[in-house]
Amino acid sequence: MKRKATVLATLLCLVTFVTAQAQSLPSARPEQVGLSAERLNMITARLKADVEQGTIPGAVVLVARQGKVAMFDAVGMLDPATKAPMTRDAIFRIYSMSKPITSVAAMTLFEDGRFNLADPVSKYIPQMGGLKVGVEKPDASGKPALELVPAQRDMTIHDLFRHTSGLTYGFFGNSLVKKMYVDSRVWNDYPSNAELVDRLAKLPLAYQPGTTWDYSHSTDVMGRLVEVICRQTLFQFEKERVLDPLGMKDTSFYVTDKGKQARIAEPFPNDRSIGIDAEFNDPRVAQAWESGGGGLVGTAMDYARFLQMVLNGGTLDGKRILGPKTLAYMGADHLGASIVPGPLYLPGVGFGFGLGFAVRKDAGVSPFAGTVGELNWGGAGGTYFWVDPKEDMFVVFMMQSPRQRVPYRYLIKEMVYAAVTKPAK
Repeated sequence: MKRKATVLATLLCLVTFVTAQAQSLPSARPEQVGLSAERLNMITARLKADVEQGTIPGAVVLVARQGKVAMFDAVGMLDPATKAPMTRDAIFRIYSMSKPITSVAAMTLFEDGRFNLADPVSKYIPQMGGLKVGVEKPDASGKPALELVPAQRDMTIHDLFRHTSGLTYGFFGNSLVKKMYVDSRVWNDYPSNAELVDRLAKLPLAYQPGTTWDYSHSTDVMGRLVEVICRQTLFQFEKERVLDPLGMKDTSFYVTDKGKQARIAEPFPNDRSIGIDAEFNDPRVAQAWESGGGGLVGTAMDYARFLQMVLNGGTLDGKRILGPKTLAYMGADHLGASIVPGPLYLPGVGFGFGLGFAVRKDAGVSPFAGTVGELNWGGAGGTYFWVDPKEDMFVVFMMQSPRQRVPYRYLIKEMVYAAVTKPAK
């Protein structure tokens, strides 16, 4: 009996060990993957100094190269109110870093032959067809007035992926259409995806579909498209096709498990605004809205597993999410010369935009360090990632500080590339 108990305990420990290993990634010393430990330590030292100065509450940074994690550090505070220390398994509001996950999930349906990118969105969501476009013209007094003109064509699914649908967000810019978005409060009460689409369909588009890159609710509409096609909630579908196969156990739209709620990272009390009429949400309170464009929360390691899958060409630990040709297609520039950058072109100079990611086109031009072919995106709350296929490397940076989000994107990129000592194998 004692021997059986010992064997059972050993098996239980083995299962626990294997499960834990499955949720992480292999690690290596920086020098083993062509990185400088001294230089990576300088990143940690800089973040600690910034925490001590009260610039940021805390952060988690993860650097992986050649399939192995070379740096995974947590600094500062998880919650400034409680002074609880930051942990590597902290849960962050990743906001727009939800978009690549939703885009990958949607592309699994593309691979299944459930839609074509050229399909009009109205084929699946009829109310998104026949929309008007708001055009500003001066009235008799010279003040801008809104004229509604017919859309020259319906938005396509391709437009949703690359933010050329004509939709917009209301929390940046001051055009009359954007003001209508703010005044109508299309998302502030966290409606279901179906209700959000109904509301968006009653508003004018900001641009003619297929003409202008403008950051928008496009990925939220894509989330509803997924629901209509697969007849599941967006979260159910993402869990089935992306999150569970990749072992992203802490990624969800809301943190209803009270055992996990103490791990939610918080910003400073005076740094909670992510735009006009847009404040940090509380993921502990479940709502109807599962925002494919900005609603997910998750950990650095969860996102690292997602990015390793992307870097691997669609697979991780024997699980295939997408094919390599599909991932390569997503990582190509889909704007070309025909799409005009909007007034807030977030990919930035030197970058185009693919299907859910910014795509680097030039070695120079951009003030960000990097390599041609890089994929990246960030979240309004301060999170950021990039994947560098040529360097066989990716980086996840997690922080909750909207005010500091842009400066730290520059900082982390510059310091990580300074740590590269050898070309990728």
